[in-house]
Amino acid sequence: MKRLIGHDFDDPGVQDGMQRWPFKVVNRSGKPNIQVEVCGEIKEFSAEEITSMVMLKMKEIAEAYFGAVVTDAVVAVPASFDDSQRRAMMDAAALAGLNVLRVINEPMAAAIAYGLHWEATAGSEGSEDAESVRKVLVFDLGGGTFDLCVLSIEEGIYETVARGGHAHLGGENFTSRLVEHLVQRFKDEYKKDITTSPRDIYCLRTACERAKRALSFASRTTVEIDSLFEGIDFCATITRCEFEELCQDDFRVIMELVEETQCVSRVNKSGILEVVLVGGSTRTPRIIKLVSDFFNGAELKSYINPDEIVAYGAAIQANILGIPNFNAQDLLIFDVAPLSIGIETAGGIFTPTVPREIGPMFASGFSFRSSLPHHPAMDPPIAYMTFGGRGLYTKRNRRQGSGVMRQ
Repeated sequence: MKRLIGHDFDDPGVQDGMQRWPFKVVNRSGKPNIQVEVCGEIKEFSAEEITSMVMLKMKEIAEAYFGAVVTDAVVAVPASFDDSQRRAMMDAAALAGLNVLRVINEPMAAAIAYGLHWEATAGSEGSEDAESVRKVLVFDLGGGTFDLCVLSIEEGIYETVARGGHAHLGGENFTSRLVEHLVQRFKDEYKKDITTSPRDIYCLRTACERAKRALSFASRTTVEIDSLFEGIDFCATITRCEFEELCQDDFRVIMELVEETQCVSRVNKSGILEVVLVGGSTRTPRIIKLVSDFFNGAELKSYINPDEIVAYGAAIQANILGIPNFNAQDLLIFDVAPLSIGIETAGGIFTPTVPREIGPMFASGFSFRSSLPHHPAMDPPIAYMTFGGRGLYTKRNRRQGSGVMRQ
């Protein structure tokens, strides 16, 4: 759902994903809706509605555990989410009957969980280093998104130094590489195209997901599916080396983004003492080796379950917000803008007014003039649109809002 929620139907990421997803996505008023069959009836749901169902189930689990009604929540989202995506997540929470106290970035949530654990450990050991500044890289590679965050942690102060990543890169891409490989292998062996059957593609994708996870611990695995397509029993053996070769392009992009983020942070490789691994895809042996080699053997932290560390951090933040007399100075978070924010100027040019990687302590001024002749004193008023993104032109970025300039 992360690749759909808050997006328009025409977004390139949505169009690309539609070629691989086992469900049908349709256009409804410019937004992507998911079409599924429920009890023999075709139904459509928005990404917000499906996300709210997940949240509602989590709410029910929490209420069963605590024996009390749960009304508030802290929601963690990928760092690359823009304002419209964050608002969509809040809408989904509202549909589930939850009041969102705060929306925080997943790398920051992971850093909170890691930082409090580290400070408690360092403090209990009486280390002189317990009060020093720690430069930490949060490497968050999940199923659908990839986030990077260089943090400075000191006495409960978490400051983002640099941030990077990719909104459409994760474990699903690795699974898709494996699916494409086995589809071609099936075609070569049986002269049949399995892509004509969505049901069989779904079965193959499920088997490939299991195989991908198995290859994190074994050097080879077997994909076996009975009656896959037209009654054919399919069996294929995949080695870890083959899998890594299939995903080589994705691994290269990941490391290029790591290098870019490290350069933007202006922190030397030797200055990043630890790397916090977040997300199930960080269990991939090749990823672990590439990251470790890049940082010259820096310690990779994964003692907190990579699948759960973000939830731990969000729970800690929720606990802090739920305690009236909690001293806010004990935990301060300084984040940066994930995307540049600006306006559209003549020719559809995107002109940033708030550059990316800028923190909260920022002020600037810009002067603009009308490109229309004989247009003095803002009469009539000038309408403008704001966008967020990294593209040179506004058509490559996402619209955030609009306004009117008057005298």
